[in-house]
Amino acid sequence: MAAFTWKIGGEAGFGIMGSGLLFGKVFTRTGYYAHIYSEYPSLIKGGHNTTLVRLSDKPVYTPPYTSDLVVALDKFAVEAHIPHLSQNGGLIYDSKDADLSNVQIPKSVQLYDVPLLELAQKAGGDMLMRNTVAIGASLALLNYPLDQFNDIIRETFGKKGGAIIDININAAKNGYDYIKSKYDISKFPFKFAPKPNAQHKPVMTGNEAISAGAIQAGVKFFSAYPMTPASSILHYMASKELEHNIVVKHCEDEIAAMNMAIGASFAGVRSMTSTSGGGFSLKTEALGMAAMTETPVVVVLSQRTGPSTGMPTWTEQADLRFAIHASQGDFLRVVVAPGDVAEAFTLTQKAFNLAEKYQIPVIILSDKFLSESYSSVDKSELKVLPIERGKLITEDMPPLKPQEKFKRYEFTDDGVSPRPIPGVIGGEHVSSSYEHWENTFSTEHFETRKKMVDKRARK
Repeated sequence: MAAFTWKIGGEAGFGIMGSGLLFGKVFTRTGYYAHIYSEYPSLIKGGHNTTLVRLSDKPVYTPPYTSDLVVALDKFAVEAHIPHLSQNGGLIYDSKDADLSNVQIPKSVQLYDVPLLELAQKAGGDMLMRNTVAIGASLALLNYPLDQFNDIIRETFGKKGGAIIDININAAKNGYDYIKSKYDISKFPFKFAPKPNAQHKPVMTGNEAISAGAIQAGVKFFSAYPMTPASSILHYMASKELEHNIVVKHCEDEIAAMNMAIGASFAGVRSMTSTSGGGFSLKTEALGMAAMTETPVVVVLSQRTGPSTGMPTWTEQADLRFAIHASQGDFLRVVVAPGDVAEAFTLTQKAFNLAEKYQIPVIILSDKFLSESYSSVDKSELKVLPIERGKLITEDMPPLKPQEKFKRYEFTDDGVSPRPIPGVIGGEHVSSSYEHWENTFSTEHFETRKKMVDKRARK
């Protein structure tokens, strides 16, 4: 199996995350699989960022602990990542930015001193383009042609104009040529070659897959307050709202976002909201209201470390019990937990179908690792499910007789009652967070309460 791990590290603001995505895409265009994972501190500015790219001719789901080639844009990156280089691994660095005189370097590590800034400036660029030079140098060590990278540069920077494109292409070539002319690349043990007639593999994050799955499922309302690592769902949905006729709301807080999503669903459209653990804490009262009113809603809970603020930009899987038991009282909900990008796309569609079939809240349980990591995926794995809207009523029914009340919460064998949207003749009703009779009027009658609990539990 051909497999290789590349890591770039440096100060935030110098394109660390973008570099990893560009590097990974070079190989997904030519038949390989890639998994791209970034780490960054919870800071407004600065701090050490890294992006790790795992390449293979087989599907990749997690990165290894070691790297085969590290690009270090400063001395801290050298010191932090040298201990995790594989046997005969390589280090690309610029000695003007990273003095190695006081750094212990294992004898097996192959050093490649590349004047990254000088080569970027030679191409007409600046410090921001050191990463482009480094990618070119990395491809040279792998003996991989520059053609695909040049195409990706044109796609990525197309809106910035031809001058920026040319500078980046020349910067990559400078790094590529420098390695070829100064070092014997045959000593670097890792080599890749484009696969003939290879199919282009899409690359997306878990959050993008969830968003795309929601759009495929027919979502028409999305509300959220930004919270790492769920924020990029809001960004993605906002970028698609006009194309897919979706109402997207950046709300004032998590409580408003949850209540808006419930209201939109009550009005008859498929709705979704997203958050992380702290925000989900604020949503729990409204989650109970969705259960009591039997209003379907989909909630994305992307986990990070807790409790409280925890470590906002680091992954953890500790909210399962919280998702299962959130809100007071006892009621049914479904929790789906995708394990990869393809499952995130398909299970999101499933979440909407389950929510409407059983008229319950459904929680999509993700985590920072899945939400923000990029993965390549075979298009055949992105399965499209038929839309199932359950007992939703959108057509007028016979008008109600005088004094007759529609039984929105009618007792049924399967526990699921007819659900007309507002405005449907014959289906007029009012719902609230109170326990209720079949006709939605609130009650504190013990026998009715017991029957309603049993009804909801039959779903």
